[in-house]
Parts: sequence; structure tokens; C-alpha cells
Amino acid sequence: MTGNAEPLLRVENLYTRFDTMDGVVTAVDGIDFDVHAGETLGLVGESGCGKSVTALSILRLLRCLPARIVFRNLFGGRDLLQLDTDAVRSVRGREISMIFQEPMTSLNPVLAIGEQVAEGVRLHQRLSRRESWQRAVEMLQKVQIPNPETRAAQYPHKFSGGMRQRAMIAMALSCGPKLILADEPTTALDVTIQAQIMSLMMQLKQELNTAIVLITHDLGIVAETASRVIVMYAGQIMEEAPVRDLFKDPRHPYTRGLLGSVPVIGRGKRPSRRLQEIPGMVPSPLQMPTGCRFNPRCPQVAPRCCHEAPPIVVLGEHRRVSCWLEADGAGVQGSGEKIKPSSTRVPIADSWDSQRQPALEADR
Repeated sequence: MTGNAEPLLRVENLYTRFDTMDGVVTAVDGIDFDVHAGETLGLVGESGCGKSVTALSILRLLRCLPARIVFRNLFGGRDLLQLDTDAVRSVRGREISMIFQEPMTSLNPVLAIGEQVAEGVRLHQRLSRRESWQRAVEMLQKVQIPNPETRAAQYPHKFSGGMRQRAMIAMALSCGPKLILADEPTTALDVTIQAQIMSLMMQLKQELNTAIVLITHDLGIVAETASRVIVMYAGQIMEEAPVRDLFKDPRHPYTRGLLGSVPVIGRGKRPSRRLQEIPGMVPSPLQMPTGCRFNPRCPQVAPRCCHEAPPIVVLGEHRRVSCWLEADGAGVQGSGEKIKPSSTRVPIADSWDSQRQPALEADR
């Protein structure tokens, strides 16, 4: 982390709503967070919790109906929400890039890979066709695609899943952005290819001093690559912590549930470390629970959790949690600072037994 340095990206009070036939769906509900230059921020949570929508909202890719976005998004001192369409387009790709979740559906099937990489270079760096093509070949080589001159002229269906993901990374990095939003960059890849892709991303991040917001379900990848983690549930932030603190001492019961559901070698030999499951289902965005949104699934839910939204409790630098149990004990436990409860904040009721919690070995 960069201490008190000015963040590269600051998102304040982000709401993203969709108008549907059944009513208004609030996919992201009043979240805020910072991203600092050169850091990797993990964004985790179950499917449907608002992670991908958050990334799309930052780049204003949901501006068309039925999506409505209300927030303050500062990037390098500029409020992206106040920029006109042309100015936002100049930011996309050149300063903020996105690696989308499924490369086969994100790549244009009728354009050669090299042309797709070169397109952004031509647009943002004002290079000629020949120069931008050469830049595309260089980027394919940088992401370790063999025979880049030949492969640049081929179409996406000629590439394996891992190679398509490498091409997406080449596109994202082609203009040297300051921030990359990586949405499930290892989805549908086998474990070996996942490791190669993440190793490549971290290597290029170091070379270019690029910040990454890593959206993933894979807590193992987060543990290996992120410096800080945000846990989302039902459109809201449940917990934020430095990665080591989160895995060693998760404070939110939902976080404990996520960690407890991760397989660990040798866990079966220790009854207290048996694989857990979080009971129930993620709530429908059209029928969110009152109070804490996690209360129907929380093993230690209290009556207060069912009707009153908990406050955000600040436990230290880059450490906060939304839970009534933490709020009630904040005056006694360490430097916990109570923040005024907000109707837009939804917490997490209590937790699994502390002896049942950790998933990944914190001290490994």
C-alpha cells in the first residue's frame, strides 16, 4: 500500500440500478473504495454480488438504458461522471483498460487478433496502420504468444482459451494504462494456464507500474496476488482488509464462510477445519432482506440484524467491516471507530465459530 498517498482511482457512493419488467434492481448499492498506483486490489464475492457491474460502471459502459449510475468517480483528479462522451472514450484503453470475463465472446470473430490489438493503439496513440500493427505484434510477443507475426494475422477461433486470454491482456496493455479492471481473467482455464496468466499479469504490472482491480471467485489467486481485498455481498461491501489480515483474521461472518468453503489439503484430518458451506442462496435483487442482507444466511443472526442496517466500523488503515457484532464491540475492541449507520450500507451479521473459520493457511 501507498500509505496516505493520493489514490489513483476513488469511487464514492456508487449506485447502479437497472429498470426491469419486474421493478428496479439495484445491482450496486452505495459502495466506495480507493485504488492506489501500482497495487492489486481483489474484489471477491459470490456470483451476482455486483463485482462485474462495479467495473462496468467505473468505465461508464452501462450508460445506456436500462442502467442508471449515480456516483462520484475520480481518476487522476478528474470526475469521470462529468466527462463528455469523447473524453470518456479517450480514457478507456489509454488510461483505464478492462479484461473482460470471457475472451471468446469479447473478441471480434471476424477481425484478426493483431487488428484488434492495433485498433486501440491507432485510436489513442495516433500511429499509422503499419506502426500500430508492429506495436500489436510486439504486445503479442510481450504476452508470450509464440510466432507473434503469424498469430497476429489469425482469427480468434484459431487460438486456445489461454492464448485468447493472452491476446486480451495484450489489448488491455497496448496503450500503457495506469489501471486495469480484470474481470475473472482466469475463467474456464485449467489450473496450469491460470497460473501462467496470473504470473504474466503480475510480471507486466511490475514492469509498467499498473494498478489492477482483480475481480474473481478464486480466493487462492487473491491470496497470491492481491495486496488488499474487498468482499462484496448483494451489491454492498461487507469487509475490506489487507490480504494477509483478511485470511488470518476475517471479521465478517460472510468472509469466514467464503474462506471456510475453500478446500485445503489435510483439512479432513482436522474436524475443526472441515469444508464448510454457506447455507441458503444469494437473495434476489428484487427481494432484498431488510436490515443486514446476510441475515437470512448468518449462523449467529441477532434480532437487530433483521431490521436495522449496521454501520461501517473502521478497524484500522484499509480495514473496515459492516456487522452489528463488530459495531457493538467497537468501543472495546482495539481502535474500532463507529461510522454513522447508513441505509445504503448493509452489513453482515455474526459469524461462524472462530474455530471453524480460516480456509487458507494465513501463515503459509
